[in-house]
Amino acid sequence: MKSWVRLMRFSVLAWVAVMASGCGYNTIQVLDEQTKSGWSEVLNQYQRRADLIPNLVNTVKGYAQQEQSVLIGVTEARAKATQVKVDAGDAQSLKNYQKAQGELSGALSRLLMVSENYPQLKSDQNFRDLQAQLEGTENRITVARNRYIQSVQEYNVQIRQFPANLTAKMFGYTIKPNFSVENEAVIAKPPSVDFAAPAPKPN
Repeated sequence: MKSWVRLMRFSVLAWVAVMASGCGYNTIQVLDEQTKSGWSEVLNQYQRRADLIPNLVNTVKGYAQQEQSVLIGVTEARAKATQVKVDAGDAQSLKNYQKAQGELSGALSRLLMVSENYPQLKSDQNFRDLQAQLEGTENRITVARNRYIQSVQEYNVQIRQFPANLTAKMFGYTIKPNFSVENEAVIAKPPSVDFAAPAPKPN
């Protein structure tokens, strides 16, 4: 009797496993986890950039205190970007987050453009190190964003396909919003970093 019960349990589990695989449930699970992992990496890289900014602003301030509007602009853009509450599953929330991060990218670009007017600042080793770290972080952000965009696309395609769409509906899986492609090239472009030595002053 016990062996018959065990056999029945095994048969039921095997049937469930086959059905789950055939209806796309397992694939949905894998793709859903990929999007979550990808989103965590996006947040990590944006936070890495935010952590660099205070030191960058303080370094620039030491050489260009008169550039208050630019310095304040970066500081305020950073504050806004870090205070935005984002839910990757909500389209409007994601749009607001993307907008705030785009504004921060613009403010950083203006800050780096200002540095061109201060040869001593450009030659400061701390500033150059921060520029290099910022450039590397911007590149990581671009890679993380692109991977997340791809993972969301794969997930959304999967839950639209039959019979996975039925499984998705049954278990409450819905289409995920994605980063907007509007001005994607501009937003994803890292601020330019010029490591050229300052030109010598004429005698």
